[in-house]
Amino acid sequence: MEGSWKIHPLQQVIAALLIASFASQICASDVIYYEPFDQPFEGRWIASQKDDYKGVWEHSKSEGHDDYGLLVSEKAKKYAIVKELDQISLKDRTVVLQFEVRLQDGLECGGAYLKFLRPQEAGWQPKEFDNDSPYSIMFGPDKCGSTNKVHFIFKHKNPKTGDYVEHHLKSPPSVPSDKLSHVFTAILKPDNDLSILIDGEEKKKANVLSADDFEPPLIPEKTIPDPNDKKPEDWDERAKIPDPNAVKPDDWDEDAPMEIEDEEAVKPEGWLDDEPDEIDDPDSIKPEDWDDEEDGEWEPPKIDNPKCESAPGCGEWKRPTKSNPAYKGKWHAPLIDNPDYKGIWKPQQIPNPDYFELEKPDFEPIAAIGIEIWTMQDGILFDNILIAGDEKLAESYRLTTWKPKFDIEKEKQKAEEAAAGLSDGLSGLQKKVFDLLYKIGDIPFLDAYKPKIIDLIEKGEKQPNITIGVIASIVVVILTVFFRILFGGKKTAAIVSETHEAAPAETSTNQEESSGEKEEEEHEKEDAAAAPPRRRSTRREN
Repeated sequence: MEGSWKIHPLQQVIAALLIASFASQICASDVIYYEPFDQPFEGRWIASQKDDYKGVWEHSKSEGHDDYGLLVSEKAKKYAIVKELDQISLKDRTVVLQFEVRLQDGLECGGAYLKFLRPQEAGWQPKEFDNDSPYSIMFGPDKCGSTNKVHFIFKHKNPKTGDYVEHHLKSPPSVPSDKLSHVFTAILKPDNDLSILIDGEEKKKANVLSADDFEPPLIPEKTIPDPNDKKPEDWDERAKIPDPNAVKPDDWDEDAPMEIEDEEAVKPEGWLDDEPDEIDDPDSIKPEDWDDEEDGEWEPPKIDNPKCESAPGCGEWKRPTKSNPAYKGKWHAPLIDNPDYKGIWKPQQIPNPDYFELEKPDFEPIAAIGIEIWTMQDGILFDNILIAGDEKLAESYRLTTWKPKFDIEKEKQKAEEAAAGLSDGLSGLQKKVFDLLYKIGDIPFLDAYKPKIIDLIEKGEKQPNITIGVIASIVVVILTVFFRILFGGKKTAAIVSETHEAAPAETSTNQEESSGEKEEEEHEKEDAAAAPPRRRSTRREN
């Protein structure tokens, strides 16, 4: 029939061969676990029955697709659900952890990460799954206030103490800020290398044994400060001291004021000494319901005196002040080198009783996958959770399950931007600019400023008209760091966002906010009290 089309037999053969090839690849035992959520999750995944976790999970389609996922359906709730697995060893092999997340309503404050749990012998039950359930690895997005990162945390048992310690990836990548589907991949290799990918692009490369990549480092320091060592009482840490032989000069007047009247100043011609700066509004009328007994004596509101508009000033004229050339302030003896200076005291180093050496981390096996989060947003959709033994296989899954959806969503986003009156060229340019700025924010030497940089970028994305201002602000931050590096000074300290708390230090305790234990939203609050209107200057000091 004219206008119809048919698949050529050769095309059918090629398609069959490709499908067979892909199927054989999947069957090559490289797929350790795969969850596409094509079928309802009930009966396979177990929702926590603990009272804290009231969030309802739903089997739902991704917006605009026929593809299903596991949906966070309600705002401001805690969620917990777990899928038991046959034990999966992480030792002496490549292991790929991969999953998709779509933040359909954005993410202002909440987590979207997975926990890969240790066997139940470690002390947990599926129906009681919670924040304290022991895991081997935690991986995925987390964002709230100044926190904006894709976590990779692993717990490792110290062979000396028997304690499990959380080790956090330093300088993790940021969470994509749009509402599109994204795929997160962590590749652990037998040579201890770790790669973090977002949408198939490597965002972070690290080594699990490196102290430069994880905090605290997996292998402790060989020596530690002696906790029993004490600073001697006569230890002088002052590099400079006031010169004991210095004498205040006789002509040094500590009482001289900083400013004095300018005796040379002359009152401007036309100054209206007898006119007040403000007068009663002649057009104002006392309200009919004004009660002098209850409201007090009524006074008309004030307005600027119109006679002062054309005059240099009104009211009593006073000479302006100027800097006092005789002012010197309080005298202090000059500083000289301290002859008794011994340097900054430090306790002596002693062997670390918790020190151990490892050629490879002793990862605990994975026995379950859990999602345990607290979020202020709904619409978070998890999909295509994969544990594999080959990174090429994980790539093929990304191309077949994630990429087609992402391309459709991207085209829809462009169409919506165009419909909103944004130029495709301008929108595309701005997108490239913000992508570049996010990469700049991930540069390790800017770690102390990362929360501030990310906050600026997000404001710029919401208000494209301030893009240039955002770029200028970030350039100022970078130049500040460069100047501090070049010319010395104090080490850069983490900047606290103007309206929320600084990101907490990543420690090994079970109270770590990035481990999902953060239970309250970090709100940005601006208490701007209404200021009274400014009065016009009297110009009395012209």
